Amino acid sequence: MAKLDTANRKGSTLETAPTLYVEGSGIRFAYRQLGPSTGTPLVLLQHFSGNIDAWDPAVVNALAADRPVIAFDNAGVGRSTGQTPDNVAAMARDAVTFINLLGLSEVDLLGFSLGGCVAQQMAADNGRLVRKLILVGTAPKGGEEHLLAVLQEAFSKTDTPDPRLPLFFTPSSASQSAGLAFLKRAKVRAEDRDTDNGSAVTDPQAKALITWCATPDPEHAMLRAIKQPALVVSGSSDTMLPAENAYTMFKAMSNAHLMLYPDSGHGALFQHHEAFVSHVRTFLDA
Repeated sequence: MAKLDTANRKGSTLETAPTLYVEGSGIRFAYRQLGPSTGTPLVLLQHFSGNIDAWDPAVVNALAADRPVIAFDNAGVGRSTGQTPDNVAAMARDAVTFINLLGLSEVDLLGFSLGGCVAQQMAADNGRLVRKLILVGTAPKGGEEHLLAVLQEAFSKTDTPDPRLPLFFTPSSASQSAGLAFLKRAKVRAEDRDTDNGSAVTDPQAKALITWCATPDPEHAMLRAIKQPALVVSGSSDTMLPAENAYTMFKAMSNAHLMLYPDSGHGALFQHHEAFVSHVRTFLDA
């Protein structure tokens, strides 16, 4: 079983860290690791269509200042081999396989959007593996989603430099300015960038997310099975997975904290990155 590679971690950033690989169960997982060699690792679970380089360096690098942080591509995504599943439960099993391959016995999870659904499944099924979890811009089983309608509208705006501007940020000048700054940060890495695998990833991921939200869970059995401390985060104007989902999760989980950011959409953690990192640090260190 592989152990965390401690070489070149100190001082590495998301933009400079080498892409590493670990293989098992027929999948070769791509990942990058930052931060110190001691402490509970924080594993990042990415949004719909995203890969390692879709994370905001301002968030990842700041979190890695005082804890190990691992960004990875789940099965079929980016430079990882295998097939992208069309359901959240299989994605969660693949993520647990990756963590086990690294030889980790306990981790914290940061799940964004679809990654937040995966984090919920992992926490409910793996009580000893998951210590704490941060759920950002996500939804519970049976939650509200407007994925396809919002994506269609965003991609119809041909005058936008990047569809993430209307998808992740509000129309306000402050939010759009923060969005442009995020896009600039996310494009800094010029060499060894992750790959976009198109519909082979987005088609099954869309099915997984839509099915997750379309599956009724009136008693919130999934959320009630999560006993770990959780930080639930949402933007005030998330058009993809509305903030009402965050409040539902906060109420149903036994040990959850709720954080809502003003004038922000799906990418609230990127717009308010300094506040988000501060809140995450306080939560994880408590």
